[in-house]
Amino acid sequence: MTNFASDNTTGVAPAILAAIQAANDGAAMPYGNDAITARMAALFADFFEAEVAVFPVVTGTAANALALAAVTPPYGAVYCHENAHIHVDECAGPEFYTGGAKLLALPGAHGKLHATALEAALRARAATRRQPHYAQPAAVSVTQASEAGTVYGIHELREIAEVARAYGLRLHMDGSRLANALVELDCAPADLTWRAGVDILSFGATKNGAMAAEAVVFFDPALAAETGYRRKRGGHLLSKMRFVAAQWEAYLTDDLWRRNAAHANRMAARLAAGFEAMAGAEILYPVEANEVFVALPEAAAARMERAGFVFYRWGGADGAGGADGAGARATARLVTSFDSDAADVDALLAAARGT
Repeated sequence: MTNFASDNTTGVAPAILAAIQAANDGAAMPYGNDAITARMAALFADFFEAEVAVFPVVTGTAANALALAAVTPPYGAVYCHENAHIHVDECAGPEFYTGGAKLLALPGAHGKLHATALEAALRARAATRRQPHYAQPAAVSVTQASEAGTVYGIHELREIAEVARAYGLRLHMDGSRLANALVELDCAPADLTWRAGVDILSFGATKNGAMAAEAVVFFDPALAAETGYRRKRGGHLLSKMRFVAAQWEAYLTDDLWRRNAAHANRMAARLAAGFEAMAGAEILYPVEANEVFVALPEAAAARMERAGFVFYRWGGADGAGGADGAGARATARLVTSFDSDAADVDALLAAARGT
């Protein structure tokens, strides 16, 4: 695979394709009233070791927006990192689904929201609570893994949750790459979600081998009381829900989620190790999931492109360099997937080195 632009560029895991094909055999009741969706719900409860309310959808944007709408009124505010997907990449979807709530973005090293910064921001706005002139803080959202490819540790989440609780806010997790974080930390799903204080999870499988399978997971089912209506009104109650449920059933069976994420993480670590050994290259963030951000000579980035490798330039080159362009640098984001090939990783690194 020469495309390292995103884990959305890859295909579907064979086990998930087989599950979709099996679900195509015969008729089934629509809108989630089928046996596969019932089995899926039980699997989620086992996976998280808790009673949960689950709402399958087909996009991460819908999952995030529906989750935040459940706990944020139109006059509310959601605190997130300044590079969070909900803030930068979802075309005001959360604002639309909440009916106009405000996203308040905070800076943070390595793409992560930090409890101290959150507490400072909430303390600074404490005087505006219950005043009609201001958006009222309602929720906090964290991205796992972050947009920088870094992972929130359990203690970091607990600290954020403690601050949120102190100010009466709910904690949402955008878990589009939760599987990669779980593999990195080698912990139970419950430990990185509800036991750490997460109230609502947007759980993603699409980036880790599914065709189109996301879910809103409520760890307090009482919070989900209106989400069924919101999902329908938003156009995400699928008539043939069994085809999404079948993907989740395959994903959560026999640790497919873990195997896929572990492979993607290993390939990212392989990429990072190669760049670390390359003169003139600098890894910008800790590589803790399946994304690598690297600053490298523009000539190296150009060689990768000429060799047919696809990746995103993050901000482009930092200058023209000397008279012949020497000295110019570029920043690249490279993302590995469940089916990334080690030979392709090595070939990309060889192209970057010019060997």
